[in-house]
Amino acid sequence: MKEDISFGELKDSGYVERSINEELRENLIAKIKAKEPVFEGLWGYEDTVVPQLKKAILSGHHINLLGLRGQAKTKIARNMIHLLDEYMPIVKGSEINDSPFHPISKFARDLIEEKGNLTPISWVHRSDRFFEKLATPDVNVADLIGDVDPIKAATLKLPYSDERVLHYGMIPRANRCIFVINELPDLQARIQVSLFNILQEGDIQIRGFKLRMPLDIQFIFTANPEDYTNRGSIVTPLKDRIGSQIFTHYPRTIELAKKITEQEVQFSDSEKGQITVIEVAKDLLEQVSFEARKSEYVDSKSGVSARLSISAMENLMAAAQLRLIETDAEHTTIRLTDFMSIIPAITGKIELVYEGEQEGASEVAQLLIDEAVKTKFESIFPPISKLEKEGVPTPYTELISWFNTNSFLEIGNSSTDVTYHKNLDSVEPLKEIVNTYCPSIAANEVYFYMEIVLWALAINNKLDRTETATAFTFEGSELSNHFYGSN
Repeated sequence: MKEDISFGELKDSGYVERSINEELRENLIAKIKAKEPVFEGLWGYEDTVVPQLKKAILSGHHINLLGLRGQAKTKIARNMIHLLDEYMPIVKGSEINDSPFHPISKFARDLIEEKGNLTPISWVHRSDRFFEKLATPDVNVADLIGDVDPIKAATLKLPYSDERVLHYGMIPRANRCIFVINELPDLQARIQVSLFNILQEGDIQIRGFKLRMPLDIQFIFTANPEDYTNRGSIVTPLKDRIGSQIFTHYPRTIELAKKITEQEVQFSDSEKGQITVIEVAKDLLEQVSFEARKSEYVDSKSGVSARLSISAMENLMAAAQLRLIETDAEHTTIRLTDFMSIIPAITGKIELVYEGEQEGASEVAQLLIDEAVKTKFESIFPPISKLEKEGVPTPYTELISWFNTNSFLEIGNSSTDVTYHKNLDSVEPLKEIVNTYCPSIAANEVYFYMEIVLWALAINNKLDRTETATAFTFEGSELSNHFYGSN
């Protein structure tokens, strides 16, 4: 923490005061010229959102980030503090971060007039220059702007016409800082109107006070397009005062989605050492979100947050951790059957349309997992024909015939890895299919691919899949028995 100094010492140090817009702009330019990363951790935005953010900052604009839930809008806003100077000098004791060069509160003006160059100066770290408020219907003008404090007036024996009786709200206290209002459409229209002068003229009005307070604030707003119809809207004059509106979006590839999940999910070193999550499992997990975003059962206007994948990965790891505890084992690998544990993460993160409500949240979640498995399967293995000609073999004929001999395969949720491998290895045609079409995969990935084949066959009604609280069972179906028979 920086030590306090006097106003005279600050002048002698050569400090040059800048507005927050100039500060952000000049620090951005310096980072770009030094080839330093400006906005870290915003995967997939490098060529879309980030260039627009840079232009908005260079323009000195207030910013409205418009996008569906889970598109890193708040993360973007919080990233901007890294473009601020490490420390900012203020008149010591000021409630609104008064600059000693241009004090705006009566407290700071009086103190500087009294002490001049001996005025004490304290420092505010950049981490304390970020203010955030979630817009809810109960937010009022006093919360954001301020109000008259009768207790202060009585204590100081001052009339209500004296500026010193004012209690400053969050916005004046964020002077020379970044102020974020999340979910702006939720803010009542009359409250949005109170922001007009602050954004355009930089002053505030409290209870009719003739108060000119040129606040210096970088505003960032976030909004969900769906909110415009569901809960409220951004009033037109306020939108007109916001310089740049930037649209965010979901990751457009599985690889980018995996980077986001890996960045946001935090696991201990012990968990990482005990549990292996192979790449195909990570791919499948992200595919669930991609399937949800295009599903006819899910409300696309509401969006499917990136938090779905994050929560789902945490559930997957928890399922593996539980298996380790129950089997007293030291290591395990994520299995496809573990994906049933992500259903609670899915049901809590999607909004269903009428058809989805009729199906039920859990059924839709199961369907999304199946669709993800199907998509992954079709990118690796030959397609499964819905109708086959009798006597014409397919890549899966021998495997389906194996199950039609009244044989079945059980995969227990809590079985040890040794038992899990032994059970899958017992289905020889299954391993042959994986070895044929995935010859270069690592040994610890083979069993996950074997499960993918089983699930795909069950999804296509070539096998019957039965789920209990403790295991999954695969066996021949009556439909496939007609074509493949039994040995």
